[in-house]
Amino acid sequence: MAPFLESDGNNEEWMKSLPEELWNVPLTNLTIPGSHDAMSYCLDITSPLLRSESDSFRLLDRVFYCFTRPIIYKWATTQARTIINIVQQLQAGVRYFDLRIATKQNDVSHDLYFTHVIYSQVTVIDTLNTVAAWLSAHPKEIVILACSHFEGLSQKLHKELIYSLKKIFGYKLCSSGADVTLKGLWSSGYQVVLSYEDQTATPHKELWPEIPYWWANTADAEELVQYLDSQKNLGRPGGFFVAGLNLTAERCFIASNPHVSLRTLTLKQWECVRRWLEEQKPGAASTSLNIIAGDFIGSIPLCSIIIDLNKKLLKHRST
Repeated sequence: MAPFLESDGNNEEWMKSLPEELWNVPLTNLTIPGSHDAMSYCLDITSPLLRSESDSFRLLDRVFYCFTRPIIYKWATTQARTIINIVQQLQAGVRYFDLRIATKQNDVSHDLYFTHVIYSQVTVIDTLNTVAAWLSAHPKEIVILACSHFEGLSQKLHKELIYSLKKIFGYKLCSSGADVTLKGLWSSGYQVVLSYEDQTATPHKELWPEIPYWWANTADAEELVQYLDSQKNLGRPGGFFVAGLNLTAERCFIASNPHVSLRTLTLKQWECVRRWLEEQKPGAASTSLNIIAGDFIGSIPLCSIIIDLNKKLLKHRST
């Protein structure tokens, strides 16, 4: 059984509430809470596997469906199933969303869905309309949307998706290369930094390049923090980048631990991650962090800790 954990409070307007001294600090030098595989809280257990899954895995899933699906579901779900929609992550303080997009096989509607091994219940367009409405009600909050993977998307579907994104967010979309301080964004009315992994799509000034994501690919928290420390020692990228706190289990680990889920694994090892996280700093230094993404937002006080790290900039400047 996982230990009792403190959960995140309401950080609905944390950017608006930052001290004025931080309004001229680029977002790339602030610590920003992020959601890894943000839409996996609403996966459809009955949906097809992604096209990219191996033929052997597809065969196994087809023959032993009743056995494989519960396992897939509990390891592909990286966010709390109690979340009703993306608004709760926004209210918890998440401002970076890892959005993996794909077409569903044999779907005549051509709707786009979010994915993590299987597909989400909700569509991309409906979800992003919800985000746009929330932003309109919170004009001083900024989000970073990292759209990636795009499995099954043709160039035609890319164009349609980009058109929809521009229509949904309109003037809220921040031009790439713009002043990304809070003060600069507020004065321009920008609220969305849109990272688009596929840069072969027709160039648009509203599309930012792919944001680097540090991923340890381990189920062990101590190995995770060792990996992140090694990345820090190599120096941070120049712009936005993500330090991923998400644990990952290989299939052999999953098979040998039938009573474990990604959630129980994450919560059990949270204290190790937390101790490391509380020691981190924002800023422009080579070892500073920027976006910090994790799993099971709301079940642990991830967002609150990351937001509080920005206070270290004030202490640093006052000395």
